[in-house]
Amino acid sequence: MASETKLSHTTALILHALDAGLVYGFSVMEMTGLPSGTVYPALRRLERDELICSQWERQSIADAEQRPARKYYKLTVAGRATLEASRRRYPLLERLIPTVEAKQV
Repeated sequence: MASETKLSHTTALILHALDAGLVYGFSVMEMTGLPSGTVYPALRRLERDELICSQWERQSIADAEQRPARKYYKLTVAGRATLEASRRRYPLLERLIPTVEAKQV
């Protein structure tokens, strides 16, 4: 990790959302209720700090669905460790954003 990331409520919320399968910016905004001016800068910081990585989808997929291409995000190993730290620091976030495993039950 490039530098120690502040484990703010916003950071924790976004990491939880990515872990829950919300993998592009707008889906994170919808689930968390955070505005784009908060989510996208936070995603850039998380990527800079190597807690998440991203990849653009193929333009042909976006064109077929008649929308702009999406940038998909996923947690890195360091991101998973930070997510676990956030679960200890903010235990109530589990109730706000269920994990993928909880959705399958």
